[in-house]
Amino acid sequence: MTFNSNSKLLITGGTGSFGKEFIKTILENHPDIQRIVVYSRDELKQWELQKQYPPEKFKQLRFFLGDVRDQSRLRRALEGIDTVIHAAALKQVPAAEYNPMEFVKTNVLGAENIIQACLDTEVKRVVALSTDKAAAPINLYGATKLCSDKLFVAANNIKGTRGLRFSVVRYGNVMGSRGSVIPFFLDKTKTGTLPITDTRMTRFNISLTEGVEMVLWALRNAIGGEVFVPKIPSYRIIDVAEAIGPNCKKENIGIRPGEKIHEEMITASDSFSTIDLGQYYAILPSDGSANGQYSNSGKAIKAVEPGFAYNSGSNPEFLTVEQIRDLIRKHVDPTFQPT
Repeated sequence: MTFNSNSKLLITGGTGSFGKEFIKTILENHPDIQRIVVYSRDELKQWELQKQYPPEKFKQLRFFLGDVRDQSRLRRALEGIDTVIHAAALKQVPAAEYNPMEFVKTNVLGAENIIQACLDTEVKRVVALSTDKAAAPINLYGATKLCSDKLFVAANNIKGTRGLRFSVVRYGNVMGSRGSVIPFFLDKTKTGTLPITDTRMTRFNISLTEGVEMVLWALRNAIGGEVFVPKIPSYRIIDVAEAIGPNCKKENIGIRPGEKIHEEMITASDSFSTIDLGQYYAILPSDGSANGQYSNSGKAIKAVEPGFAYNSGSNPEFLTVEQIRDLIRKHVDPTFQPT
């Protein structure tokens, strides 16, 4: 699947970090696309994005105020749409622990609303964004995203004869995104102290550009029912602190509730239904429904070893301090200098 002058795309959470990068990429590479609907509930962010893309110049852009909790509004927004990127979610771990049902309503019931609205319209492709916290979750945010992943995978069982495919992409920390550690540390350098939760802590790292490329790859290649996982490097939190503030004091404050020392994107239990596609892994539906389709697809695939797990702590590729600095300059702040 590729975008052309007849393509009509909707992205939920379109005013977030991923949404803005995705829209920018589509407009740069497919300026003749017929329609991009930006669906989100924040009128201020929509207004700010409209200033960046004035309607008289970007006639293909439409801005829909709406919440994924509202299925009837979703149905209206999806009229005539053929491709959906579901990026809307509540994401902050502490907020989820304090407001659990709000996260359930948006991340779980909102996912089900997307699925039902797509089944009721003419949508052909759906890619939902997930998170490494959905693998063996220990916090409510991760649990809601795992539930969302399961809903999108299972939706392929009820599509009937529709030419509709649901799939999921799961990746780690997005470099420079709101609430992530790098902008947090950059701000904290003003105080001369960087708070370290645990010196052993590791995380997967992906750039916004790589996240967008992965979603576009999934749209082109998904059979339906997969959870795609990228092969990306890890970093040590202590190396991020050293890259940003080598002269700052490093204060160990202890791990926060709901945090892991290392994140996982594929668990050992997933290994029995996981295949290696080269640039990405794909966790296939555990009922085996997609196995034959992949075997007959002509794709270069191989099963991972039983018991294989993809963990940020045992990842064979780690970023060095200097590589982290280069990536900050490339993806976060071109003028960055260590403090």
